[in-house]
Amino acid sequence: MSIIGRRGIHFLHKLNAENVPGALIENGQSRLIDASLTLIRESAKLRGELVRALGGAVASTSLLGVPLGHNSSFLQGPAFAPPRIREAIWCGSTNSTTEEGKELRDPRVLTDVGDIPVQEIRDCGVEDDRLMNVVSESVKLVMEQDPLRPLVLGGDHSISYPVVRAVSEKLGGPVDILHLDAHPDIYDAFEGNVYSHASSFARIMEGGYARRLLQVGIRSINIEGREQGKRFGVEQYEMRTFSRDRHFLENLKLGEGVKGVYISIDVDCLDPAFAPGVSHIEPGGLSFRDVLNILHNLQGDIVAADVVEFNPQRDTVDGMTAMVAAKLVRELAAKISK
Repeated sequence: MSIIGRRGIHFLHKLNAENVPGALIENGQSRLIDASLTLIRESAKLRGELVRALGGAVASTSLLGVPLGHNSSFLQGPAFAPPRIREAIWCGSTNSTTEEGKELRDPRVLTDVGDIPVQEIRDCGVEDDRLMNVVSESVKLVMEQDPLRPLVLGGDHSISYPVVRAVSEKLGGPVDILHLDAHPDIYDAFEGNVYSHASSFARIMEGGYARRLLQVGIRSINIEGREQGKRFGVEQYEMRTFSRDRHFLENLKLGEGVKGVYISIDVDCLDPAFAPGVSHIEPGGLSFRDVLNILHNLQGDIVAADVVEFNPQRDTVDGMTAMVAAKLVRELAAKISK
């Protein structure tokens, strides 16, 4: 377990060793969680008021950072990703206009409500059941401020479960999910962890939060991944057949008859030639233009999205993967906002 993963556990053990009453610990945890939710609530309220005052927006993208990395099965570096992605979004090496011509400096296109203080919450001994609820509640707070729609910056892929759950519960029904990834992340409980980043879509499908789940870019899948895919009726598009599937995937129409479309992008869906700064390097992936073609041509009402699994600690090529993740965020923001 990494230093990040151990900190919260050690803090709780220290409190227990000092015979601090459980009720006192619980009260402190609750106060910190309430303060965290208040920060997201007020930040979202301020951004929502601004967008509504400007007028003309049916949907406006709002960033929400979830710097969580302890559910990764290999490296915990994705916990450090949200600030690096933000830095790259506004890097002076490029302008603030997306490929489709939307201006990111317009709050009707993009705002930012900040990060959930994940590590501070874990330092107080809050376990994952409760932490996942904090993530879900934070997403709902953003969605309450019409026309804001959350674009979540991970973090490892375990965050997709509480985010999708919140979106589905808030909208009152399932969504269609477009999931771009090298891995299906659908283990029942990877290494005994039901919240593993390799199990997030099993939790989503069990909960009935998705009608259709399309997984694109898959090139690291075992027997359990395929069996779980069949169990949940997942549409898995592997890289070995991408040339055959390209036309279909670049002309997707999703979300009809459900509450909208959710997009989840694991940066390792890309070939490592384009994005080496990931924990799980898996050759043979999508090109960056492949991903943009799929996103740009998608027809559907995108109600929320996430970009996950960028690992700054492995981004050794002059911040290239940070710029790749930022470009994905920029183009998703343009696609969501209208």
